[in-house]
Amino acid sequence: MTLLFWRKWHRWIGFPAAIFLLFASCTGAILAFTEFFGAEEALREATRDLVSPVSVNSPASGWADPLARAMKTVSQAADGAPIDKITMQFKGDHPTVTIFTGKPTGGEDRQFVVDARTGSLLRTEAYADKPFLNRLHSGEAFGDGGLVFAMLWALTLFVLTITGLIIYLKLRPRTTTGIQKVFW
Repeated sequence: MTLLFWRKWHRWIGFPAAIFLLFASCTGAILAFTEFFGAEEALREATRDLVSPVSVNSPASGWADPLARAMKTVSQAADGAPIDKITMQFKGDHPTVTIFTGKPTGGEDRQFVVDARTGSLLRTEAYADKPFLNRLHSGEAFGDGGLVFAMLWALTLFVLTITGLIIYLKLRPRTTTGIQKVFW
């Protein structure tokens, strides 16, 4: 396979791949920014070195009572709603119980964040299993076709990288020594 062959394929793959590389890099950067500066990351950082007041040897009331209070509060706000999942945050100044509810017909609905100590409702938010930005970055926001397309463009970027490496190795002067073998 000649250098001309590899350059041609690299060029043909590279131009359309640049569009998807731009899309993936932009959504990835936004996703990383929101993850790094988000409220969940701030809570993780604030509570990382704290020790939870509840342990595996704690009496059941240590986790059951906050859960019972939260269930009572959420049942008043969304009576009969199916529960998708429950998370409990014991560490920190404001321990919480988060109850994620679904719709009676299926799918995600809302998340209720309840104060673990008092049982008071702190906030109610819309709940989706994955945030929109994650689904956009992976292509899932466009359905199954979007996921398949994302896999194909990832494969294309892989092929582009390999063809670029082949071109690099074929163009590299053979007479260089030391660090100039790599950076010529």
